[in-house]
Amino acid sequence: MSSTLSAPVGHELIVKKSRFIACVQPMPDRASAQAAVQQLWREHPGATHICWALLAGGQSAAVDDGEPSGTAGRPMLEVLRHQDLEGVLATVVRYFGGVKLGAGGLVRAYTDAVAQALLHAEKVPLQRLLTQQCALPYALEGWLRRELEQAGAQLTAVEHQAQVRLQWQLPEPAAATLAQRISDGGQGRIAWLEHW
Repeated sequence: MSSTLSAPVGHELIVKKSRFIACVQPMPDRASAQAAVQQLWREHPGATHICWALLAGGQSAAVDDGEPSGTAGRPMLEVLRHQDLEGVLATVVRYFGGVKLGAGGLVRAYTDAVAQALLHAEKVPLQRLLTQQCALPYALEGWLRRELEQAGAQLTAVEHQAQVRLQWQLPEPAAATLAQRISDGGQGRIAWLEHW
């Protein structure tokens, strides 16, 4: 099962006078990752490179930012993949120390910086959320809300029309059990909806 991180964690590495400042953090998408990288440039205007890797489903990215192709972003992304992470951004700010490291040295420095940061990061298992929705008589609304709360479901929408329509999300493993409990307790008065 994939994991994400609970909070940002940093680590600094010095390799032949170059400073590599790594940070790994939860990140939902590419737009958020790009905003985080822009913020790093504001915080480190004298940095030589800010390389980054994002593992976020179809929005994954690997950016070398001027380092030789394949020596920074891709190796950092592989560290994230190897740890089965999802929704995680790894950034490394590099201040050049005057000594060239060569392609192998760069790959080692970037992967080590990210791997060391991940050693101190708290990983949180990802749970796939499922959306369920139904329509029911007004008399059952309070009962259903209590069932949802007890199951740990998050109510996402409510409409009051001829009947009450509710939509919620909850971790996938709990969805079937809750649906059965609602169907049984509703005694035939629950209409499950495909679309809102």
